[in-house]
Amino acid sequence: MKILVCVKQVHDTESPLEIDGDRRWVRDDGPIAFRMNRYDEFALEEAVLIREALGDVTVDALSVGPLRFSSTLKKSLEKGAANGIHILYENGGYCPPSLTAALIAGYARDKSYDLILCGVMAEDDMQCQVGPLIAARLGLPCAVSVVKETIGPDKKRITAECELEGGINEIIELPMPCLLTIQSGINRPRYPSLSNVLRAKEQKLVTVPADPGLLTRRPEQPVSLSYPEKSSTGMVISGTPEQKAEQLLAILHEKSLL
Repeated sequence: MKILVCVKQVHDTESPLEIDGDRRWVRDDGPIAFRMNRYDEFALEEAVLIREALGDVTVDALSVGPLRFSSTLKKSLEKGAANGIHILYENGGYCPPSLTAALIAGYARDKSYDLILCGVMAEDDMQCQVGPLIAARLGLPCAVSVVKETIGPDKKRITAECELEGGINEIIELPMPCLLTIQSGINRPRYPSLSNVLRAKEQKLVTVPADPGLLTRRPEQPVSLSYPEKSSTGMVISGTPEQKAEQLLAILHEKSLL
């Protein structure tokens, strides 16, 4: 059985983010830290758990992006993936979901994967499109926001419990091969083991150039990015506790809140 896990590298939100000069995306230079998309960590862990439960399973991790994405694929190897595949997309800036999905589907089409797993969304653009778009291009059945999955004993069908709005869950059965997008909380991603860390340092990634035919198309692009507008400033009340209480009470009365 073969499982493909799609992982993405995103900007660490703890880093100082700046909008680039074109106001189309955030800058990649400067003191910026990068890490694996957290939703993809749950997808990768689920693939490793399936391998541990079934035994004869190969887990491949794949990412689309510039050279720096190789560090995220190395992290995938540390977390248990057997192989790392890097589709080298060097255009920089924003890569739309439609192009990401097209590049992944183009690679996976003849690789006979039984299961493709993606995180439910990307943290940077908050879109949930790559997984379903891959499934559509490959003609695979797809389930999204999966919080539990069970592979049948014949390894030909999978039962997925999907999270819907309003606290409702839906249980569906899909034939394999299929694609699932994994919701956070389905498992607890593990810390890399020392043996996997050492293996990842020595193991080479499979690097595949992006299909030039796909790069010539003009997919959707962000129109403009801007910083959030500053909210109204707060008011500082000074004085003794009694004076502060009186001032606060007067303000609440003035605003008809009391």
